[in-house]
This record gives sequence, structure tokens and C-alpha cells, in this order.
Amino acid sequence: MDRDEENYYGRHGEPRKFDPKFRGPIHNRHCTDIICCVIFIVVILGYIALGVVAWVHGDPRKVIYPTDSYGQFCGQRDTHNENKTILFYFNILKCASPVVLINLQCPTTQVSENVEIKYFPYILVIASYRYRPDQWNYFRQFCKPGFNNPRKSVAQVLRDEDCPSMIIPSRPFLKRCFPDFSTKNGVLTVANQTTFKDGRGKTRNVTDLREAANGINNVLDARSVGMKIFEDYAISWYWILIGLFIAMMLSLLFLVLLRFTAGVLFWIFIFGVIGIIGYGIWHCYWEYDHLKGIPGSDLTVYDIGFQTDFKVYLQLRQTWLAFMIILCGVEVIIILMLIFLRNRIRIAIALLKEGSRAIGYIMSTLFYPIVTFLLIAICISYWAVTAVFLATSGEPVYKVMANQTLCKYANLTCDPETFNTTNVTKLCPGAQCTFAFYGGESLYHKYIFIFQLANAFVFLWLVNFAIALGQCTLAGAFASYYWAYRKPADIPLWPLFSSFGRAIRYHTGSLAFGALILAIVQLIRVILEYLDHKLKGTQNSFTRFLLCCLKCCFWCLEKFLKFINRNAYIMIAIYGKNFCTSAKEAFFLLMRNVVRVAVLDKVTDFLLFLGKILVAGGVGVLAFFFFTQRIPVFAQEVPMLNYYWVPLLTVIIGSYLVAHGFFSVYAMCVDTLFLCFCEDLERNDGSTAKPYFMSASLHRILGKKKLSPKKA
Repeated sequence: MDRDEENYYGRHGEPRKFDPKFRGPIHNRHCTDIICCVIFIVVILGYIALGVVAWVHGDPRKVIYPTDSYGQFCGQRDTHNENKTILFYFNILKCASPVVLINLQCPTTQVSENVEIKYFPYILVIASYRYRPDQWNYFRQFCKPGFNNPRKSVAQVLRDEDCPSMIIPSRPFLKRCFPDFSTKNGVLTVANQTTFKDGRGKTRNVTDLREAANGINNVLDARSVGMKIFEDYAISWYWILIGLFIAMMLSLLFLVLLRFTAGVLFWIFIFGVIGIIGYGIWHCYWEYDHLKGIPGSDLTVYDIGFQTDFKVYLQLRQTWLAFMIILCGVEVIIILMLIFLRNRIRIAIALLKEGSRAIGYIMSTLFYPIVTFLLIAICISYWAVTAVFLATSGEPVYKVMANQTLCKYANLTCDPETFNTTNVTKLCPGAQCTFAFYGGESLYHKYIFIFQLANAFVFLWLVNFAIALGQCTLAGAFASYYWAYRKPADIPLWPLFSSFGRAIRYHTGSLAFGALILAIVQLIRVILEYLDHKLKGTQNSFTRFLLCCLKCCFWCLEKFLKFINRNAYIMIAIYGKNFCTSAKEAFFLLMRNVVRVAVLDKVTDFLLFLGKILVAGGVGVLAFFFFTQRIPVFAQEVPMLNYYWVPLLTVIIGSYLVAHGFFSVYAMCVDTLFLCFCEDLERNDGSTAKPYFMSASLHRILGKKKLSPKKA
């Protein structure tokens, strides 16, 4: 087919001439947006290279395992921590300092250990060193690596934190040692003691430890709840899967029934709204008439001014008169819209029924969202892994952690090997040179932030490409259905796979182009959200107002681009042109049918939302009765749960997502059929020479000439 014959729109968007050879998605195509395709492939290769480089330099164990004051994580091989998997704090009492909240680091020496901890103050250990050397041999396991000088003065040892001031019975949690708190007769204790000596001879209360480990109880409680939730999932997972399977079957059933019930559901809702508003008008009139003659009811809103109690306004006739006028206006608007838009509403309902019929002929489309889900899951996994490896790339960076918040050396980088020889410890008593984070001075480490930004951008691009590929594939399959003159005889074999092959082979560049535009806007929105988060504490009202306006504008732009891209992909699937041309043609076509677009969009949104609520609500009610043992037949099969709401909420949310997946295919089907329908109206006139491809029901609604007989 000559490419010039396929052009449908002129420079000003006028309809192209009739092409008798056109039968839906063209097969004689060529590659579109080749430059963008090449750039997309190069970016993917670069993204893979970035992942490899991050994998070489990064070590996720630095995130999984806690890191000691020497920049070595617990359990690290080829170090003195190889067999020590638990992080031990020399003086956990310092963790109650406000410095912890500022630097997210406890200002005390931290080492790795893996032994049972008993209660020993350092002073007592040194005092009995000559008589009980076994105590020193035990205690020095908790000292800095290589320290073995019990004759060094206690003051110097505690000042330099060569050894902890004390060790107390602890238990590991999140790979860290925390005091083993317990309650005895309602009193908080550690090792059955309510007081202890802090290693400097001072008697301290156990509650001081509690403050130092502030929040641990909440974390422990959360851990307990988490374990119970995990147990609930472990014993109820198959019932959850059964619930999701029921949701899938209900979603399929709803899509099939839409062929017969779309009109009924919509008109029941519309007349229900009209009836409710009518009742509201009657009630307002009744209240207005009932208040007649009651003292004070004839006052105006202006007379009584602003009142915090809304009930005061309900005692005024003027209030009910205003309500009645507003409801009357809404009622009149709805009735007028139904009168003037009745045919367009009928067309929208007919297209919904046609969409149900199309899916019935191409059932494989219902399972394509699984492909999109897998592609997006791969993108998310690769992005997350790359981000973690990038974040853990680099060498240990040490900073000064001081007990005093006014220490001028606080947060400055330092060298742990030479720190004790500097004057920092003199000016800031108790200051420590401890590990802060992983970084470096090489060219690679300097651009870690840029790499993270690139990682996020390519991730957004790939996710949008996966969505675009799914939309274009489904559009091509449903367009094959619409442009089949004899349905289903003329529908091509394997329309979904054919459409997928065309999209990948010819239009990767166009899909990548559309995804690139959307990814740029989304990245800008992410940056704006980051700036907004950073500037929340600022007092500059103009800055906050400007950020709010920018966020709103880019949110609207993203929604508009998604709408344009979606319809552009439909035109690409049908005509095989580049992205810009397809977007322009789709835009002009929609503008010539703007009222139909609005009506169809709202009718479709309502029915699909109703379907999601019905599926999720129906399965949720069934799951509630099942997990609360209110179904006698299955009462013995219900597992014993800690929290019945865990599988219940999982089933409800999962059912909604399952329904959303199926209905997204249906929404794409309706949008595709609508564009094909608009094309059909502009291409053909229903004559024998130019017959319509639309269904007989759509033809009857339009009141056109009789459909030409379809060939057997």
C-alpha cells in the first residue's frame, strides 16, 4: 500500500480521503522514531553498565548488617569481626543524647561481639584483676581490638573509650545488643536488678537505660505484631489465593454481563440520583414551610453572622431556601444534560457493550496485564538493587561524634588512627571518631548522586515504556476486532500476539519517545516533591506558594500527557506512524468528538468503578464471614488466626487490584473502539461503496442508512 494513500489528515487536521483498501491495523509498516529507538537501546545498555559498576563497588551487606566504629560491618570476612555478628555499644547511656537525633549515630564506640553478656563494671574488673584474671580475659573481649593493658588508668581508659565502662545482660535485636529488660511485679528490671553501677562508681536506675534505648519497646512490640502477622499469612495463604481466584472469576463475570447490563446499571444510577435530589428538594421545602412562624426563623445569615455551630443555620428559613434552589438547579442541569446528550449516552453504552463482546472474542487480552506486571516488577527490582549497591559504594567515612552539641569539631571528618593524638578530645571531652557513612574521593564516588538520579530517571522511562507497550499491544488487538467486516470470521488469527510483534518490531522508538516525555515530567515532579520536603520548615511564603503552583501545574501536565499518549498509542497501533503524527491525529480526532469523549469517559469510569467496588466488596464480605467463622459449613476449616483482619484486608485489597487489572484492559478496549468508531464515521457513509464497520446497535443509534449486507 502506498504510504501517501494512508494519510488521513492534512496539515490542518481535515479528514483524509476514503481508502477502499483500509481494513484496520495496516501490515505494510516501517520503523518509526528510529533515532529515539537507538537512544533508548543505548540508554538501556548504559543502565546495565551502571548496574555492573555499582555491583562491583557496592556491598549491600553494609545496609543489612550494622557497622562498627571502624567502618567494618558485623560478620565481615577477613576482619576481626568475621565471627562477631552483633553490634555492642560501649556506653549505651550516651545514646540518650540529642546528638543521636541530629546525626543518627550514637556518640559512643561500637564494636562487634558474639558472646553472652554478663553484668561487669570496668572498675570492679580492674580492681580484682590480680585475683580474678579470668574476669579480665572475659571483659577485654568487649574492648577495642588489640587493647590489652589493664594497668592503664581507669580515667584514661574510659576517656579514650578503650573499653566499655560496664557491660550488662543484653539480648540481640536487629543485630544489636540492647539491655535485657523485664518486669518484676510491675517494676522494670535488668538481671532482676532495678539499679546498677555505671562503671564510674555512680549508681544508676534501670529507667536510665530505658531512656537510652528509647523506642525499643515500641520496636519490640512491632516485632511481636510482625511475627503474628507473618504467622497469619503462613496459615491462611491458600485461603487468600482462593479469595483472589473468586475475585478474578467475578471480574470476568462482570465484564461478560456488561454486554447485557451496562445500560440498565447506568440508567438505574441516573434515575436514582434524580430521585434522591428530588427527595432533597421536597425535604428542603418541608423544612422551609415547617419553620414558618417560628420566632427567629426569618432572620438572615447576615444577621446572625459567623457561627461555629452549624445547627444554628438550620433553624433559618433562608438556609433551607438556599439549599432548595441549589438542588433545583442541579436537578434541572442533570435533566437537560440527559435530554440533549441522550444519543451520546446511548452511544457510550453501546460501545461498552461492544467492548464486552470484543473481549469475549479475544480472551487472551485479559491476561496481558500479567506481562506488564512482570516487566514493571523487573524494572522495580533492578532499580532497587542498583540503588542499594550505589548507596553502599565507597570507603568508610569517619566523623567526630561529640556529646556536646556546641563542639565546633562535631560532624567534621576525622582519621581514627590519629584521632587520639589531636586536640579534639581536649576541646570536646568524650568526642569520638566514629564511622558515619560510605563515600570516597574518586571520580566515581563524587558522582554517586548523579548516578542515583540517572537510576531513577531510567527506571521511570522503562516503567512508562512497559505501560506504553501494553497499551499499544491491546489497542492493536481490539482495532483488529473493530475493523473486521464480518465478526468474528474476519478477525485475524492470534491478534494479540500479532499486535505485540508489530509494536516491538516497528514502534519501539515511538513508544520510547512517548515514555521519555512522561518520564521527564515525572522526574521533575519527584524533584519538586523533594524540594518541598526540604523547604517545609521555611518561613518564605512566596517560595511555598511557588512550589505549590509548580506541583499543581506539573500534575496537570502529567495527566494530560498520559491521556494524549494513550490515544497516540492507539493511532500508532492502527496506522503505524511516528509518535508526533499519531498524537496530532488523535488530538484532532478527539477534539472533533469532544462531547462524545467526555460522555464516554464518565460513563466508563462510573461503570468500571462500580464493578471494582462490587468485586472487592463482595469478596470482602464473603471473606469477613469466612474468617470470623460465621459460615457454618466452613466453620471447621477456618484457621486459628491472631488477627483475622490480616487476611481480610489482603483479600479486599488484592481483589480490588485484580479487578483493576481486568478492567484496565476493558477501558483500553473501549477507548480503542471509540477512536475506531470516530474514524469509521469520518471514513464511511454506510453505502455499499463505503460501508460502516460498526456494529448494528451503534448504527441504529446513529439513525444512519441501513447497513450494507455483509458478505457470507
